[in-house]
Amino acid sequence: MEGVVRIARSELEALLSQSEPSYEYGEQNYRFRHLGMYLGGQSANIPEDESHVPVILVSAGDHSAALLTDEMIASQEIVVKSIGPQLSSIRGISGATILGDGSIVLILDVNALVRSGAPVVELENAAPTPADNRPVALVVDDSITVRRVMERFLERNGIRVMTAKDGFDAISVLQEAKPDIILLDIEMPNMDGYEFATHVRNDHRVSDVPIIMITSRVGDKHRARAIEIGVNDYLGKPYQDAQLLEAIRRLFEERGVVLE
Repeated sequence: MEGVVRIARSELEALLSQSEPSYEYGEQNYRFRHLGMYLGGQSANIPEDESHVPVILVSAGDHSAALLTDEMIASQEIVVKSIGPQLSSIRGISGATILGDGSIVLILDVNALVRSGAPVVELENAAPTPADNRPVALVVDDSITVRRVMERFLERNGIRVMTAKDGFDAISVLQEAKPDIILLDIEMPNMDGYEFATHVRNDHRVSDVPIIMITSRVGDKHRARAIEIGVNDYLGKPYQDAQLLEAIRRLFEERGVVLE
């Protein structure tokens, strides 16, 4: 969660009248979504007497959302309690807590809900989606331009793409899905490429996923450090598209992954 912004009601109404309403904050674009719809409910009832409406910004790659809720009550620290298997299997619930008045409140995993795509209510009348068996690449780069350019290139070559803006964001992506390959920048805020690659190699769930580092750091010491961590290939910027695609194909073939 990036935080909460207060948008003037008149501005919000103008934004929501667009065909694909979204809110731009910093370099990120957040599409408006009703939180209740992710849970099988209805759109939020925005209070008519409020001059400014609070909106929750959730950064989740290409599914980043500006969430509308019925009410924003308060912000408080809580102790997260684990829940039983019956509830833990429900998508979007991460735990529960007990408030001061003794009431039990479920805690939503908002990031996981947003990453799941468009809200369920918006999709319930759509035709069934055929299974997508394309291999998956996780692109980790702090530049939104690089992520979008690489996503378009990979999609054109039969690869489905997940994106993350830094190592921490990428870790949250790996908690929900295992990619077939990781394309990784080095210089990123919060957690750089070396730290994230080390995390991947020490996580038994994804330790076998091949990593290609794509970076402007082309010195021997940088390449040596990457190889020591366990990076499979190392490309310097700028690189040729054919060079990247060949590296991906080679690593896919070694793992028996089929690229159409």
